[in-house]
Amino acid sequence: MAGIPTYRWRFAPDGLATRRQLRALGLRPGGQDVAAQVERPRRRRDPLVAYLYRIEQAKPVRPMTPAKWAALVKANAARRMCPQCHADAGYVIPVSLGMCAPCAYPADEQRAA
Repeated sequence: MAGIPTYRWRFAPDGLATRRQLRALGLRPGGQDVAAQVERPRRRRDPLVAYLYRIEQAKPVRPMTPAKWAALVKANAARRMCPQCHADAGYVIPVSLGMCAPCAYPADEQRAA
């Protein structure tokens, strides 16, 4: 972003924090604009940039409601359900496979038996 202060890695002033740092403090940016950015040097590629927000303008994290908890439980259950055999895999199905391991590799299952 052009026009905002840029600091080198580990040289940002006190009172500024990244989203993760705010979250660790139980805070969120709360709609405020980016106050600054910090650049982390990388070899052979463009530097990695993290945006910084003012801690004093941050707002508390909104608490989870029962409806949000229920939606999260339902979403996580759907990530464990195999679309091929419709069984609970017992783990989150990898996106790269798109199905549980026995459905993805049926020949391996027959060799093990």
